[in-house]
Amino acid sequence: MTDAFMGPPWQMDWRLDALARRDALPEHVQKMVDEARAQLVTAEDPYFRGIDADADLPETMYVEPVRSADPKGPRILYFDNHRGWLIYTFTPRAEDPQITLVEVFWQ
Repeated sequence: MTDAFMGPPWQMDWRLDALARRDALPEHVQKMVDEARAQLVTAEDPYFRGIDADADLPETMYVEPVRSADPKGPRILYFDNHRGWLIYTFTPRAEDPQITLVEVFWQ
């Protein structure tokens, strides 16, 4: 443990049902989910706060709060031009900040 700020890459866990859904997707979609996951764990701010905070994401992805009334709550990352999404939470603990992937969906 260091006293330095812990930043990217962030640790990430999957809920078991979300991981099972990812594994059930076609292989090319699994790769898109993995690319979206890579964007999350390397983001400077996993909340993507501020105007154009998600400008560094590929054109086919963007992030928004699940509920606008809960700015520090779960986020949804859309990928594949809205054909899929990842819902995740970020726990900004001082010692072990982490992203938890809650839901995976693709149609």
